[in-house]
Amino acid sequence: MKNRKNISKIAVLGATIALTAAACGSDDAETPVEDDTVTTDAMEDPATTDAMEDPATTDAMEEDGAMEDPATTDAMEEDGAMEDPATTDAMEEDGAMEEGAALEPSGDLCAAVPADGEGSFAGMTDDPAATAASNNPALSTLVAAVTEAGLVDTLNSDGPFTIFAPANPAFEAFSQEELDALLADTETLTSVLTLHVVAGEQLSSADLAELDSVTTVNGADITIEAAEDGSISVNGQATVGCADVQTANATVHIIDAVLMPSA
Repeated sequence: MKNRKNISKIAVLGATIALTAAACGSDDAETPVEDDTVTTDAMEDPATTDAMEDPATTDAMEEDGAMEDPATTDAMEEDGAMEDPATTDAMEEDGAMEEGAALEPSGDLCAAVPADGEGSFAGMTDDPAATAASNNPALSTLVAAVTEAGLVDTLNSDGPFTIFAPANPAFEAFSQEELDALLADTETLTSVLTLHVVAGEQLSSADLAELDSVTTVNGADITIEAAEDGSISVNGQATVGCADVQTANATVHIIDAVLMPSA
C-alpha cells in the first residue's frame, strides 16, 4: 500500500511539475520574438528598392547638391558673361573691337557706278584696285592716268590701300591741254596720283572721321575733316562723294576733285 501511496505522490508531483513547465512555456510564447526575416524582407521589397531608384528621389538628392545642378552651373556661367563667345561676338559686331570694318558704299557719286557686272560694287570686290577701277566706267580717266604713270602693278599688289579716286567729272577742272600735259609728264603725274593713296591700311569713312590727317605714298600728309552732316573733306580740295567702295586689296573713296601737291 505504501508503495502505491508513494507512486501516487510521485505521479502527483510529476503532474505538478508538468503543469508548471507548461505555464512557463505559455508565458514564453506570449513574449514577442523579433524576426530578422521581416527586416530582410523590407530591404528586399521591390517597392523599397524602386523608391531608392526613383528619378524623383534622385532629383531631390541632386537639388540638395545644388553646386552640381546644371541650372546652378549655367547661372555661374552667365555671371561670367565676359568670357562667353556670344558676348564677345556681339561686341565685335558693334565695332567696339575692330577698326576699318567694311561699310556699304554711300554718297551721291555712287549713282554713276554700274548696278551689276565687274564694274559694280559687288564685282569690284573680287579684283585688286587697278583692275577693279578699269572695269568701272565712272573711273575711266583715272585709269588712263594710272596706266600712263605705270602704277597699275603697284595698285594691284597685296596692299592694303586706302585710295581717294577722282571720278571722271573731277578731271573736268583741267582744260584738255592741261590734262594732256599732265598725262605726258610722268614725274608730275606720279606725284599727283600717289597723293591719293595711303598704304598699309584700309580706312573706312568711319575711320577717316576720327582722323585729322593721313600720310600718303607721295610722302606728304593730307588733311581729313568730317563735317556735322557726315561729309568728309580731303585736303581742303575735294569731298568724298561715294565712300567705302571695296576691292580685293583696298578701300576706295570716290572724290569729286583731283588732289594737287603743294607748290
